[in-house]
Amino acid sequence: MAEAPGAPHRTTGSTLLHPLSALLGIPLDQINFVACQLFALLAAFWFRIYLSPSHASSAVRHAFATLFGIYFAVFCFGWYSIHLFVLVMMSYGIINMASIPNIHRYSFVVAMGYLTLCHISRIYIFHYGILTTDFSGPLMIITQKITTLACQLHDGIGRQAEELTAEQNRLAVKSRPSLLEYLSYLLNFMSIIAGPCSNYKDYIAFIEGRHVHMKLLEVNWKQKGYDRLPDPSPTGAVMYKLCITLVSLILFLTLTKNFPMAYIIDNEFLDKTPFLSRLGYLYVVTQAAKPKYYFAWTLADAVNNAAGYGFSGVDERGTFRWDLLSNLNIWNIETATSFKMYIENWNIQTAAWLKRVCYDRAPWYPTALTFILSALWHGIYPGYYFTFLTGILITLAARAIRNNCRHYFLSSVPLKIAYDIVTWVVTQLAVCYTVAPFVMLAVEPTIKFYKSVYFHMHILSILVLLLLPSRPQTHSVRRAQNQDMLNSSKSKDK
Repeated sequence: MAEAPGAPHRTTGSTLLHPLSALLGIPLDQINFVACQLFALLAAFWFRIYLSPSHASSAVRHAFATLFGIYFAVFCFGWYSIHLFVLVMMSYGIINMASIPNIHRYSFVVAMGYLTLCHISRIYIFHYGILTTDFSGPLMIITQKITTLACQLHDGIGRQAEELTAEQNRLAVKSRPSLLEYLSYLLNFMSIIAGPCSNYKDYIAFIEGRHVHMKLLEVNWKQKGYDRLPDPSPTGAVMYKLCITLVSLILFLTLTKNFPMAYIIDNEFLDKTPFLSRLGYLYVVTQAAKPKYYFAWTLADAVNNAAGYGFSGVDERGTFRWDLLSNLNIWNIETATSFKMYIENWNIQTAAWLKRVCYDRAPWYPTALTFILSALWHGIYPGYYFTFLTGILITLAARAIRNNCRHYFLSSVPLKIAYDIVTWVVTQLAVCYTVAPFVMLAVEPTIKFYKSVYFHMHILSILVLLLLPSRPQTHSVRRAQNQDMLNSSKSKDK
């Protein structure tokens, strides 16, 4: 889609960096976004060194994280950042006044309702995304955090331990947060601009200095020859992620603009290009659209790690891992051999949020409800709903194929390799087919695209579901298995 006249320098936030925007020819809203994240990175290092739990109280750390987060929001989004603060204060009122049995319901309805209203206004204000980084992004992250905390409060205060899954029991919050704790969790400078969403207990443990220590206690260090607990540094992880960020930025500046998604519905392209070549180009333009997400999410992860947040433990080789808040696994994405594997490694923290607030709690049709919530959370552009409704169909078809066919290809190495190659190709093309409307946004280009490729994935998925026997694991069975695992772990503890 062509940019509107003057779009490169338009922003809802500060115009301080307008000269830099004009010099580089990059939209000012994107310049502000990157500037805030880079400043947040520097602040995060300072925060970890000079405001560590051994040097500053939890209240000081909460206050610093909150004030800097508010400043970044105002710098990037100006008066529109008021939407963030209004939703935060309304939600704090709910968690303090609502009854525990309904706290998660009220919080969910208010947060998702407010977000949806802002999404609607965004269409009329920004005309299908003239600004690529506006206030709706942070509002989406805050909505995740509000609903996550509300559900975990409900689990911790309103439900018995035996009613919870092992994960719900581990993350359950036993008391309502103070105002400072709540503001810090929702508005801290590490995640206010680009996320990701994290669990409340993990964040509080980080502020109080228990975050790394808790993970280290899961390992028997005496057996490894240590006299005391090690002190893992995030510097190596941060440098590695900054390298990925730099490569992603270069790819974005060189590839993304040279391979626009709109070209796949260009009339001349459609008239002259054979079907298989169109599929190949679809893969190329989808790949070209990824670097901006790799850049934003990896930089956000690095910011949190630089502050000392995101330690996830030690792997089997004894290496310290800083991927608790990682939002993607690029290798697993690019080598995914199933639709499920691709989804699980893309926007990981959002997938975890959808699982915790919807999939694990839905009484029926958890897959369909989760995809619908994901679409609603992303916005009201028609393309989102084409993507997520198509995703439901392809997910169900892929599950049926895997359940009915995969075991035939595990008897020998050559068969398994052939199976992996075929499923990789099909998975990558299925993802490209599914996400194209997500980028196009509107109905007309989406229908034109699907017509140009003969709705082939829709038709194949429907045929698979009609012809192959379905052997799904029911939601109630999954819950029963989760409960058995929890009871088993309790009996072992005794």
